[in-house]
Amino acid sequence: MKLFRFIFALGLTLTFFFYFNFNQGKIPALGSFLSPFTGFWQNGEAEGLNIPPTLESDQLSAPVIIKFDDQFIPHIFAENNYDLYFAQGYVTAYHRLWQMEFQVLAAAGRTAEVVGESQLRFDRIQRRKGLVYGAKRSLEVAQKDPEIMQMIQAYSDGINFWINQLDYADYPIEYKLLDYAPEQWSNLKVMLLLKNMADMLSRGENDLENTNALKVFGLEDFNKLFPESFDEIDPVIPVGTQWNFDVKTIEQPDVDFPQIFTKEIIEKPDPRNGSNNFVVSADRTANGKVLLANEPDLSLNLPSIWYVVQLNAPGINTMGASLPGAPNVVIGFNDSIAWGLTNAKRDVVDWYHIKFRNEKREEYQYDDKWLKTEKIIERFEIRDAENFSDTIVYTHYGPVAYDRNFLGDSNKVNLAMKWTAHEGSKDLKTLYEVNRAENYDAFIEAFKYYTGPPQNFAFASAHGDIALTIQGKFPAKWQGQGKFLLDGRDSRNEWADIIPYDQNATIKNPERGFVSSANQHPVDSTYPYYVYDYNYEFYRNRRINDRLNLLNRVTVKDMIRLQNDNYNYRASESLPLMLASLDTASFTDEKRKAFHLLKQWDYFAEAEWIAPTIYQVWWDELYDLIWDEFDNQPLALSKPHVFNTIHLMSNDSLNKYFDIQSTPINETIVDLINTSFDSSLEKLENWKSKNESEYVWYKYKNTRIKHLLGLDPFSFEQVKIGGYKNIVNAASGRHGPSWRMVVELDQAGPKAWGVYPGSQTGNPGNPSYGDMIENWADGNYSPLLFLNSSSENSERVIFTQTIQKEN
Repeated sequence: MKLFRFIFALGLTLTFFFYFNFNQGKIPALGSFLSPFTGFWQNGEAEGLNIPPTLESDQLSAPVIIKFDDQFIPHIFAENNYDLYFAQGYVTAYHRLWQMEFQVLAAAGRTAEVVGESQLRFDRIQRRKGLVYGAKRSLEVAQKDPEIMQMIQAYSDGINFWINQLDYADYPIEYKLLDYAPEQWSNLKVMLLLKNMADMLSRGENDLENTNALKVFGLEDFNKLFPESFDEIDPVIPVGTQWNFDVKTIEQPDVDFPQIFTKEIIEKPDPRNGSNNFVVSADRTANGKVLLANEPDLSLNLPSIWYVVQLNAPGINTMGASLPGAPNVVIGFNDSIAWGLTNAKRDVVDWYHIKFRNEKREEYQYDDKWLKTEKIIERFEIRDAENFSDTIVYTHYGPVAYDRNFLGDSNKVNLAMKWTAHEGSKDLKTLYEVNRAENYDAFIEAFKYYTGPPQNFAFASAHGDIALTIQGKFPAKWQGQGKFLLDGRDSRNEWADIIPYDQNATIKNPERGFVSSANQHPVDSTYPYYVYDYNYEFYRNRRINDRLNLLNRVTVKDMIRLQNDNYNYRASESLPLMLASLDTASFTDEKRKAFHLLKQWDYFAEAEWIAPTIYQVWWDELYDLIWDEFDNQPLALSKPHVFNTIHLMSNDSLNKYFDIQSTPINETIVDLINTSFDSSLEKLENWKSKNESEYVWYKYKNTRIKHLLGLDPFSFEQVKIGGYKNIVNAASGRHGPSWRMVVELDQAGPKAWGVYPGSQTGNPGNPSYGDMIENWADGNYSPLLFLNSSSENSERVIFTQTIQKEN
């Protein structure tokens, strides 16, 4: 049935695809594309796996056995590290080759080569952010570590082993649609894939918008609109934690911030990129076993962001979610420990205003000196158009991303980007060591190599230890450093030092019996280093901690239930005030019906309920009315956080910003609440008429898992799932739980359960494509098969492949 859907939908879509998605005026060579022998028909697979039982490679030193289970998860058994990572590269490429390469092309700013001129701006931004620059520096560092370099090389060799077996008929269908061929994989591409994740997870900052807001609103209002913290925070590391280390002293210089303002900014990562993780100690569980849960909330894509794999060789037996394009398991477990990641909200990007000596831009001022720049001419190949060149100037801070050639307002704005991801790093060494760690000490020791992206690493061990450590390369900043644009001429604005990794905030075996994180403030005010981010989470973390504080004798089902929890904490803190402010005396029947639905609502955003829809649309309308002062400003600005908005509504009802700028009267928050209630109901009725459907929550928010090219036939729309971005079950429109895992640990070995919104295969013509989506939406997890050796039998193993040394 899925094969029929694939072929039928593809036929309807093909003609429009190139014109409307890419507007290039050309389509692939249809003779090859439509050929029953080599074209897209070859991508339709009757079986979930289409590989031979035996392959040969002269690059291996011993046979490798790969067992595929009933979810098409490969369990790789090798006799040495090289063969292990060779096989991981090969099997990942078998399922995900096009995704791997397209993501790397995007990171390198090369999508115009295959898509066309419409992608040029995107590519220019990618190169100006310096992802290739950072990847090259990290590869140079890796080349000094033979163990890690062997792993990277083996992984690349395995990918190329698969690529070299392909002819046109075997290409993933995206290559045929876009009419290009896969390149050879390289070690640099592995590093680029990691920098792409760093871009997604750690590039978020608000320096330039804050600088603009300070000018527009003044310091007093800025601090009210954008406070750094609140009394109500529930940080990752529990309040009252003692910091027993010698703190580095950071002097606060008397410096001025440059009066340089930006009208347009480079697009930011999705601010919803986040996650949840929590670990419960053996004392708090029903069976006396430690439990760990993790879900990274990221873009909902097909092919999926993650690829599940088991890796077994001498010294390693680990399983979990890997990133297609890089070796190791990123989130998972082994015989002794389990670990999970959430994005740590830390500011590791700063912007510096650069003063060039003259128009040649060969030198820039630094204190009383003129330092030399480096100029890189970036050449862009553009499909079916003339090629393009862009000169990017590099300073010791990093690339000058804003200048006279790009978003620089002629010569007025020259801004250099300093980012920890630009530095050479050995992040793969951390994953390599974590995959093999047997206890807490080995786990923590692995982070001495780690730069980023900053993550909250949750930990559990079979010995009963639980912990959470916030790790990354964090600058030791003075108060306020990096919150606004910095003057690149003044060396006092440099990062004075780096916080030692063993002084990064960590908690082990807390008295409360659990640890958790959900992208909230990392620490309370007693932590001795300055900590700042513009976009902390305030709701999911409190809901998780509330539940864990109440739960006793916790079970695996409790952990799964909490991951899928739909309670809208934000609604519980804002809706009572909103309802109490309505003028109910003038209600129509329609308004009265909506009012009663909301009044009776228990704040759970269930998929088929209407109240969550009414609330969310009403809130969005109200939020826009409150912050209309930010609209139509000539400078780039970010609006205040939702949490602070509700805080002001509750504690400062006469705030001057509770006024509609376009009217002659001075409105109050009550006026705005009533006006937005009316407009939200009108908006919902229009939606209902247009869609010929009730605005039940899952239909209105339309959680959808989209193919990376945006192709409807390869995507899934209106997935029936509740939750939302500020809810533990963070399934919004195009964003949500990208992998869910629960692990139970004790001395007898691990048990684990998992699910993600996609499938192991990236081929839309495969019958298993997207086959986990329904279970993911319903909160149904599959037991993860964890084998101890290649000789272990299981009825869940459906196919075994051997790669042996070529005779």
